[in-house]
Amino acid sequence: MLPLAAGDLVFEIGPGRGAMTALLAGRARKVIAIEIDNVLAQGLQEDFKEESHVEIILADVLRIDFAALCRQEGATHAFVFGNLPYYITSPILHHLFGQRDAIRAMGLLMQREVAERLTAAPGTRDYGYLTIATQCYSQPHIALDVPPGAFSPAPKVQSALVTFQMKGMFDRWRQDTYDEFLEFTKRCFAQKRKNLLNNLAGIYSRGRISEALEEAGKPANLRAEQLSPEALANVFEFLARVAGRAHD
Repeated sequence: MLPLAAGDLVFEIGPGRGAMTALLAGRARKVIAIEIDNVLAQGLQEDFKEESHVEIILADVLRIDFAALCRQEGATHAFVFGNLPYYITSPILHHLFGQRDAIRAMGLLMQREVAERLTAAPGTRDYGYLTIATQCYSQPHIALDVPPGAFSPAPKVQSALVTFQMKGMFDRWRQDTYDEFLEFTKRCFAQKRKNLLNNLAGIYSRGRISEALEEAGKPANLRAEQLSPEALANVFEFLARVAGRAHD
Protein backbone atom coordinates (compact mmCIF):
# COMPACT_ATOMS: atom_id res chain seq x y z
CA MET A 1 0.00 0.00 0.00
CA LEU A 2 2.75 2.48 0.94
CA PRO A 3 5.42 3.14 -1.72
CA LEU A 4 8.06 2.26 0.88
CA ALA A 5 11.33 0.47 0.09
CA ALA A 6 13.51 -1.59 2.43
CA GLY A 7 16.44 0.80 2.06
CA ASP A 8 14.42 3.92 2.81
CA LEU A 9 15.14 6.45 5.50
CA VAL A 10 11.70 7.27 6.95
CA PHE A 11 10.60 10.45 8.69
CA GLU A 12 7.46 9.84 10.74
CA ILE A 13 5.40 12.88 11.71
CA GLY A 14 3.45 12.63 14.96
CA PRO A 15 4.13 9.02 15.97
CA GLY A 16 1.91 9.24 19.07
CA ARG A 17 2.28 5.99 20.98
CA GLY A 18 4.37 4.34 18.27
CA ALA A 19 2.02 1.81 16.65
CA MET A 20 3.03 2.82 13.12
CA THR A 21 6.61 3.46 14.20
CA ALA A 22 7.08 -0.24 14.91
CA LEU A 23 5.55 -1.23 11.57
CA LEU A 24 7.67 1.26 9.65
CA ALA A 25 10.81 0.11 11.47
CA GLY A 26 10.12 -3.43 10.27
CA ARG A 27 10.21 -2.30 6.66
CA ALA A 28 12.76 0.53 6.48
CA ARG A 29 16.48 1.07 6.98
CA LYS A 30 15.88 3.67 9.69
CA VAL A 31 12.94 5.57 11.15
CA ILE A 32 13.28 9.07 12.59
CA ALA A 33 10.05 9.84 14.45
CA ILE A 34 9.28 13.52 15.09
CA GLU A 35 7.02 14.13 18.09
CA ILE A 36 6.10 17.53 19.53
CA ASP A 37 4.58 16.25 22.79
CA ASN A 38 7.26 15.80 25.47
CA VAL A 39 5.43 13.04 27.38
CA LEU A 40 4.78 11.02 24.23
CA ALA A 41 8.37 11.51 23.05
CA GLN A 42 9.73 10.24 26.38
CA GLY A 43 7.48 7.20 26.19
CA LEU A 44 8.66 6.44 22.65
CA GLN A 45 12.29 6.81 23.64
CA GLU A 46 11.73 4.23 26.38
CA ASP A 47 9.79 1.86 24.13
CA PHE A 48 12.38 1.93 21.33
CA LYS A 49 15.56 2.23 23.37
CA GLU A 50 16.72 -1.20 22.17
CA GLU A 51 16.01 -0.37 18.50
CA SER A 52 19.17 1.14 17.02
CA HIS A 53 17.42 1.99 13.75
CA VAL A 54 14.66 4.03 15.43
CA GLU A 55 15.39 7.59 16.59
CA ILE A 56 12.91 9.81 18.41
CA ILE A 57 13.19 13.59 18.00
CA LEU A 58 11.29 16.00 20.25
CA ALA A 59 10.52 18.84 17.83
CA ASP A 60 7.95 20.78 15.87
CA VAL A 61 7.87 19.30 12.36
CA LEU A 62 7.45 22.80 10.90
CA ARG A 63 10.97 23.57 12.12
CA ILE A 64 12.58 20.40 10.79
CA ASP A 65 15.16 20.66 7.99
CA PHE A 66 14.63 17.35 6.20
CA ALA A 67 17.53 17.88 3.81
CA ALA A 68 19.92 18.33 6.76
CA LEU A 69 18.65 15.13 8.38
CA CYS A 70 19.12 13.27 5.10
CA ARG A 71 22.71 14.46 4.87
CA GLN A 72 23.26 13.44 8.50
CA GLU A 73 22.06 9.93 7.67
CA GLY A 74 23.94 9.70 4.37
CA ALA A 75 20.73 9.59 2.33
CA THR A 76 19.84 11.58 -0.77
CA HIS A 77 16.15 11.59 0.06
CA ALA A 78 13.60 10.02 2.42
CA PHE A 79 10.07 8.67 2.68
CA VAL A 80 7.66 10.64 4.90
CA PHE A 81 4.77 9.11 6.82
CA GLY A 82 2.42 10.96 9.12
CA ASN A 83 -1.00 11.23 10.70
CA LEU A 84 -1.82 14.91 10.21
CA PRO A 85 -4.19 16.79 12.52
CA TYR A 86 -6.87 18.67 10.59
CA TYR A 87 -5.99 22.13 11.94
CA ILE A 88 -2.35 21.95 10.79
CA THR A 89 -2.58 19.81 7.64
CA SER A 90 -2.09 22.69 5.20
CA PRO A 91 0.97 24.24 6.95
CA ILE A 92 2.64 20.83 7.17
CA LEU A 93 1.96 20.12 3.49
CA HIS A 94 3.45 23.45 2.45
CA HIS A 95 6.50 22.79 4.64
CA LEU A 96 6.98 19.35 3.06
CA PHE A 97 6.54 20.64 -0.48
CA GLY A 98 9.11 23.34 0.23
CA GLN A 99 11.61 20.55 0.98
CA ARG A 100 10.53 18.20 -1.80
CA ASP A 101 14.10 17.70 -3.08
CA ALA A 102 14.82 15.72 0.10
CA ILE A 103 11.62 13.66 -0.12
CA ARG A 104 11.07 10.75 -2.52
CA ALA A 105 7.47 9.94 -1.63
CA MET A 106 4.96 10.29 1.21
CA GLY A 107 2.06 8.50 2.83
CA LEU A 108 -0.09 10.84 4.92
CA LEU A 109 -3.22 10.11 6.92
CA MET A 110 -5.64 13.02 6.97
CA GLN A 111 -9.30 13.94 7.12
CA ARG A 112 -11.12 12.53 4.09
CA GLU A 113 -12.47 15.99 3.27
CA VAL A 114 -8.93 17.35 2.86
CA ALA A 115 -7.83 14.29 0.87
CA GLU A 116 -10.63 14.96 -1.61
CA ARG A 117 -9.47 18.55 -2.01
CA LEU A 118 -5.87 17.50 -2.71
CA THR A 119 -6.89 15.02 -5.41
CA ALA A 120 -9.84 16.92 -6.93
CA ALA A 121 -10.32 17.35 -10.68
CA PRO A 122 -10.99 20.71 -12.38
CA GLY A 123 -14.64 21.72 -12.39
CA THR A 124 -15.49 19.85 -9.18
CA ARG A 125 -16.60 21.40 -5.89
CA ASP A 126 -13.42 20.42 -4.04
CA TYR A 127 -11.00 21.82 -6.64
CA GLY A 128 -9.16 24.92 -5.45
CA TYR A 129 -5.91 26.54 -4.38
CA LEU A 130 -4.77 23.61 -2.19
CA THR A 131 -5.40 21.20 -5.09
CA ILE A 132 -3.14 23.15 -7.41
CA ALA A 133 -0.46 23.74 -4.75
CA THR A 134 -0.35 19.98 -4.12
CA GLN A 135 -0.37 18.93 -7.75
CA CYS A 136 2.38 21.41 -8.62
CA TYR A 137 4.78 19.51 -6.41
CA SER A 138 3.47 15.96 -6.34
CA GLN A 139 1.14 13.33 -7.71
CA PRO A 140 -1.38 12.62 -4.91
CA HIS A 141 -3.59 9.55 -4.78
CA ILE A 142 -6.17 8.40 -2.21
CA ALA A 143 -4.90 4.92 -1.37
CA LEU A 144 -7.65 3.88 1.05
CA ASP A 145 -10.33 5.14 3.41
CA VAL A 146 -9.67 4.76 7.13
CA PRO A 147 -12.75 4.48 9.41
CA PRO A 148 -12.89 6.26 12.79
CA GLY A 149 -12.63 2.92 14.60
CA ALA A 150 -9.06 2.51 13.37
CA PHE A 151 -7.98 5.24 15.81
CA SER A 152 -8.00 5.48 19.59
CA PRO A 153 -9.77 7.59 20.59
CA ALA A 154 -12.01 7.42 17.54
CA PRO A 155 -12.47 10.78 15.75
CA LYS A 156 -15.85 11.98 14.54
CA VAL A 157 -14.71 12.25 10.93
CA GLN A 158 -13.67 9.89 8.15
CA SER A 159 -9.98 9.73 7.31
CA ALA A 160 -7.99 8.65 4.27
CA LEU A 161 -4.44 7.61 3.47
CA VAL A 162 -3.03 9.72 0.64
CA THR A 163 0.17 8.72 -1.14
CA PHE A 164 2.34 11.29 -2.90
CA GLN A 165 5.02 10.83 -5.51
CA MET A 166 7.18 13.94 -5.33
CA LYS A 167 7.38 14.86 -8.97
CA GLY A 168 6.72 18.48 -9.84
CA MET A 169 4.39 19.45 -12.65
CA PHE A 170 6.49 22.38 -13.84
CA ASP A 171 10.14 21.32 -13.60
CA ARG A 172 11.12 24.16 -15.94
CA TRP A 173 10.39 26.68 -13.16
CA ARG A 174 12.67 28.04 -10.48
CA GLN A 175 11.39 28.08 -6.90
CA ASP A 176 10.63 31.80 -7.05
CA THR A 177 8.44 31.16 -10.11
CA TYR A 178 6.55 28.49 -8.19
CA ASP A 179 6.03 30.99 -5.38
CA GLU A 180 4.74 33.64 -7.77
CA PHE A 181 2.42 31.14 -9.43
CA LEU A 182 0.92 30.09 -6.10
CA GLU A 183 0.32 33.73 -5.16
CA PHE A 184 -1.31 34.19 -8.57
CA THR A 185 -3.44 31.08 -7.92
CA LYS A 186 -4.61 32.46 -4.56
CA ARG A 187 -5.76 35.58 -6.33
CA CYS A 188 -7.57 33.53 -8.99
CA PHE A 189 -9.51 31.64 -6.31
CA ALA A 190 -10.01 34.65 -4.02
CA GLN A 191 -13.74 34.63 -4.73
CA LYS A 192 -14.68 31.31 -6.31
CA ARG A 193 -17.98 32.54 -7.72
CA LYS A 194 -16.24 35.24 -9.74
CA ASN A 195 -14.55 34.57 -13.06
CA LEU A 196 -10.86 35.22 -13.72
CA LEU A 197 -11.54 38.58 -15.32
CA ASN A 198 -13.02 39.87 -12.07
CA ASN A 199 -10.60 38.19 -9.65
CA LEU A 200 -7.54 39.46 -11.53
CA ALA A 201 -8.89 42.87 -12.50
CA GLY A 202 -6.93 44.64 -9.76
CA ILE A 203 -3.62 43.40 -11.18
CA TYR A 204 -4.06 43.09 -14.95
CA SER A 205 -6.25 44.81 -17.50
CA ARG A 206 -9.32 42.90 -18.65
CA GLY A 207 -7.90 42.96 -22.17
CA ARG A 208 -4.67 41.25 -21.08
CA ILE A 209 -6.58 38.58 -19.15
CA SER A 210 -8.81 37.90 -22.15
CA GLU A 211 -5.69 37.61 -24.34
CA ALA A 212 -4.13 35.16 -21.91
CA LEU A 213 -7.24 32.97 -21.86
CA GLU A 214 -7.45 33.07 -25.65
CA GLU A 215 -3.78 32.06 -25.84
CA ALA A 216 -4.63 29.09 -23.59
CA GLY A 217 -7.60 28.23 -25.83
CA LYS A 218 -10.17 29.12 -23.16
CA PRO A 219 -13.24 31.41 -23.21
CA ALA A 220 -13.01 34.72 -21.37
CA ASN A 221 -15.78 34.04 -18.85
CA LEU A 222 -14.16 31.06 -17.09
CA ARG A 223 -13.72 30.72 -13.32
CA ALA A 224 -10.44 29.44 -11.92
CA GLU A 225 -12.01 26.14 -10.86
CA GLN A 226 -12.69 25.35 -14.53
CA LEU A 227 -8.99 25.45 -15.46
CA SER A 228 -6.53 22.60 -15.03
CA PRO A 229 -3.22 23.43 -13.30
CA GLU A 230 -1.52 23.35 -16.70
CA ALA A 231 -4.04 25.74 -18.25
CA LEU A 232 -3.81 28.12 -15.28
CA ALA A 233 -0.01 28.00 -15.59
CA ASN A 234 -0.29 28.94 -19.26
CA VAL A 235 -2.39 31.98 -18.32
CA PHE A 236 0.13 32.91 -15.61
CA GLU A 237 3.10 32.62 -17.97
CA PHE A 238 1.41 34.68 -20.68
CA LEU A 239 0.56 37.46 -18.23
CA ALA A 240 4.12 37.36 -16.88
CA ARG A 241 5.55 37.69 -20.39
CA VAL A 242 3.41 40.66 -21.32
CA ALA A 243 4.27 42.27 -18.00
CA GLY A 244 7.94 42.04 -18.99
CA ARG A 245 8.96 39.41 -16.41
CA ALA A 246 10.90 36.46 -17.78
CA HIS A 247 10.24 33.02 -16.35
CA ASP A 248 12.35 29.93 -16.96
